[in-house]
Amino acid sequence: MRGSVTDPTPPAGGGRVRGTAVAASAALLLPLLGAAPAPDPVDTGTLQRAFAAAADAHHVPPDVLLAVSYLQSRWNTHGGTPSVLGGYGPLHLTDARAALGAAREHLAAGTEDPRGDSARPGPRPRARVRARSALPARLRTLPRAARLTGIASVELRTDPAANIAGGAALLAEAQHDLGEPLSRNPADWYGAVARFSGADDTATAAAYANDVFDVLRTGEERVTDEGQRVILAARPHLTPRTAQLRLMGLRTLPADGTECPGTVSCVWVPAPYTRLADGDHGNHDLGDRPGTQSIRYIVVHDTEGAWDGVLDLVRDPAYVSWNYTVRSTDGLIAQHVRAKDVAWHSGNWYVNAKSVGIEHEGFLASPDAWYTEAMYRSSARLVRYLARTYGIPLDRQHILGHDNVPGTTAATIPGMHTDPGPYWDWRHYFELLDHPFRRTADGGGGLVTIRPKYASNRPGYTGCAAPGEPCPGHGSGEVRLYTDHDERSAPVRDIGLGRAPTTGVNDLSSRVSTGQQYAVAGRWGDWTAIWYLGREAWFRDPGDAPVAVSASGRVVTPRDGLAGVPVYGRAYPEKEAYPAGMPAQPVEPLPYTVPAGQRYVVGDEVPGEYYSAVAFSDDSHRVVSGTDLYYEIQYGHRVAFVRAADVRSEPSSRLSPAGRVPPGAASAGRTGRR
Repeated sequence: MRGSVTDPTPPAGGGRVRGTAVAASAALLLPLLGAAPAPDPVDTGTLQRAFAAAADAHHVPPDVLLAVSYLQSRWNTHGGTPSVLGGYGPLHLTDARAALGAAREHLAAGTEDPRGDSARPGPRPRARVRARSALPARLRTLPRAARLTGIASVELRTDPAANIAGGAALLAEAQHDLGEPLSRNPADWYGAVARFSGADDTATAAAYANDVFDVLRTGEERVTDEGQRVILAARPHLTPRTAQLRLMGLRTLPADGTECPGTVSCVWVPAPYTRLADGDHGNHDLGDRPGTQSIRYIVVHDTEGAWDGVLDLVRDPAYVSWNYTVRSTDGLIAQHVRAKDVAWHSGNWYVNAKSVGIEHEGFLASPDAWYTEAMYRSSARLVRYLARTYGIPLDRQHILGHDNVPGTTAATIPGMHTDPGPYWDWRHYFELLDHPFRRTADGGGGLVTIRPKYASNRPGYTGCAAPGEPCPGHGSGEVRLYTDHDERSAPVRDIGLGRAPTTGVNDLSSRVSTGQQYAVAGRWGDWTAIWYLGREAWFRDPGDAPVAVSASGRVVTPRDGLAGVPVYGRAYPEKEAYPAGMPAQPVEPLPYTVPAGQRYVVGDEVPGEYYSAVAFSDDSHRVVSGTDLYYEIQYGHRVAFVRAADVRSEPSSRLSPAGRVPPGAASAGRTGRR
């Protein structure tokens, strides 16, 4: 998503047109690899005129074309680069063979054991996810648009106006194939919109069309990634002709008792619970959640592979598992493991036992990294449903990326995965969850919530295509950390990784992510320091273009008299809690500490708990609960745990306020705290 002069995310409530234009914003951050060129001033008509011209040329209602494009790309052009599944431009015209032909299909960087249980290691991930040679029609819409319009494929990929014209031609073709007139009334285009989704089943096509018509009813207004203002006026009383769907001859998906909200399309593609040789089993464990243990986390992944190949893997009993997969093109959801059971997905058995894992079709960094609005919306509906069903708080210490899950021991830290990566738009995602990240305190709250503007926040990364090679300029939800209030200082080092920090797209050493909260350690001019990985870490936070907002909450700090306390990757019970005959799991600290005087944000207070599921027969499965309590904290980029007996919990507002101090106002280096 290329740099924009405005915040690309709509305001709370979906960015609906209410007569107020999206406000333009100021400067870009200066990333380690250098700032991207400043975007042009806001263009108030070029892209809007392109929609009008294409709609007129192909006799498609302009509002329908605008709404379809919004659901595909939110009107962004992405500089002509493909989406995670080979879609180009504002209409997300797909040419997956061209986009992915040279792409490396791989599991997200890491060598973790996905089960994450030292009592019984799970299978190792395969080296690659194999792509199917035959591509479905939904991944080949750009060549078809080229045939309909006579516009060259390269132009459809790179020229926004041509791309919009190609999308209009596809909608007109769909309307013609349904035997419907090229009406000016948007209500008459429900069937064509459903067909444009590329779905081959009624439920998915209907879910997509319903989303488009919801956009038509509510309206939208925003400035795109290239500084183009686009407006779609609301039509609150629009009622589409949904009966057209019955004439399309689409198949019906069997629901099979899937655990999904009624507002999405969901299909059951089961992961097998199977006895293997030598008493082993795969690829998940049976459970009785939430009866025997609570579900406290949802873990967001990306598949690092294409839909069909990924579904083949989850059906392999010798492979691993996750609970759901969301398709990029249209938001179709496949469920694989019941919520009551425990999937093997996060690399941390404690987190697996307490979580639901959701994979999203796509790649962290190759071939590019933008996700469709249809996938974001479908995923957000699923997460809202799960959060409501199981009482999961909608915050970044409970809605985790795979990259936020801690290693279980010192040895596992370097191999932990890093998806969904810096290009997942957490800010937009949480707005879709109806829990946007807001300022919750004045400057004396003691905490900050990381909240950069996605499109204009463009830190430099390397390694998307080849090690050390700069990645394309791209919007990001992450902010880089330094050891001093100077971008020429060294980035923060993670001692658990055992290597110097880099700008690699998979190197989490010195990065914070949108929505994460940290205790303020100091201020210096345009810089803010936070407590991170046991030290001060600085990020540039200018007043005219802030990347964080003030917050308040609860923090922990070592109890009086302790120089520091250990940090854990899982909240396991004490040895005495295990019944006779069951081996006690070691409570092994990570190579980190919380030093005296430092404070870390609390996400939860949890009892020590271990789910024993080492045998195939579920009558041997048991949840062991101890009396030791833990606090989940935001420690670095990943969460971690500390024993409640080691720390003191207190409101962050009790911290000494850390005000913004102009450079030179204090003489003692970076001591600008007061």
